[in-house]
Amino acid sequence: MLKQFFLVCSGVDLDLVRDCSDGEQTKYAGIGATVFFTALMAFIASSYALYTVFDNAFAAVGFGLVWGLLIFNLDRFIVSTLRKRDNKFDEILQATPRIILALIIAVVISKPLELKIFEKEINQVLLEQKNELTLVNKTQIAQQFTPEIEQIKGEITLLKNEVAAKEKEVKDLYETYISEAEGRKGTELVGKGPVYKEKREKHDAALLELQTLRAETNTKLAAKDQAIVDLIEKQKTQEATTQPIIEGFDGLMARVNALGELPWLPSFFIFLLFLAVETSPIFAKLFSSKGEYDLKLQDAEDAVKTWVAQKVDQRKTLLDTDIALNNKVYADIAEEEELYAHKRKKARELMKLQADAFFNLQKKQF
Repeated sequence: MLKQFFLVCSGVDLDLVRDCSDGEQTKYAGIGATVFFTALMAFIASSYALYTVFDNAFAAVGFGLVWGLLIFNLDRFIVSTLRKRDNKFDEILQATPRIILALIIAVVISKPLELKIFEKEINQVLLEQKNELTLVNKTQIAQQFTPEIEQIKGEITLLKNEVAAKEKEVKDLYETYISEAEGRKGTELVGKGPVYKEKREKHDAALLELQTLRAETNTKLAAKDQAIVDLIEKQKTQEATTQPIIEGFDGLMARVNALGELPWLPSFFIFLLFLAVETSPIFAKLFSSKGEYDLKLQDAEDAVKTWVAQKVDQRKTLLDTDIALNNKVYADIAEEEELYAHKRKKARELMKLQADAFFNLQKKQF
């Protein structure tokens, strides 16, 4: 049962191969087994690759099954259409397009399996790339908010400097009227005279302005501090919103690119393995001598070609004979007097009818 299944996978003519020796059947069963297991590996590889895209096992398995059947059909077609020739150069020329197709199939099959085999190493590369993207993302978002935050901080500094300047002014006025009272400066008279009162009033007025300025400044500072807090909160919100996009940076293309960051030699050997598996049935048929099945298949094809050529030649001969007979029959009829008289009579009637019709047409115009 298993042998018959692999023979079906090889694409051979079952009626012909059943009449061949056990060794010939075993050879084609081996080719069919290679075709089947290649399709199985294609199914596994494509299912994994599609799972990284859809994150859905059922969809991945469904599409993977279709892809595996497609690869199975292509491999079966490649092997079954390869014919043994008397000239090796003709065989190689015939096999070249099939080898190129097998090369493409090997690349398509091996790449998803490489992604699975080197999954841990790829995850490490992706983690480093995600960290870099996170830093770049935070830098870009900060560039959107930092200028406004720095501007507000500058305004806060100006407000504080204004209050500090007013405090210094009040302090200087305080020192002035105290010095006047102690006689250290100004009039240098000890006591609280008119000059002292004038300077004291100026200090009190400045102190009142300072208190008012402090109250207004505190209100402005509170508003600006809140604005900075709001901007920082918006920045953090935007970072949190964009972070899931970076975390999801592990699709098929990202993994393929990450695989390219790894050393190429292990991946190359895996590709060579699948290339050898994919092309082994082709080279097995290409370099093996003509077997019993090949001879029987060629005999059957030659018999069909001969039969078709006979049918075509018979139809051509039949056509040529029919044309010759028709020419002879019509030549004999053309010499009969009865047919000539009948034809002459009908021609005379037709010419009369044409003359009458022309006369009636001319008569209507007058």
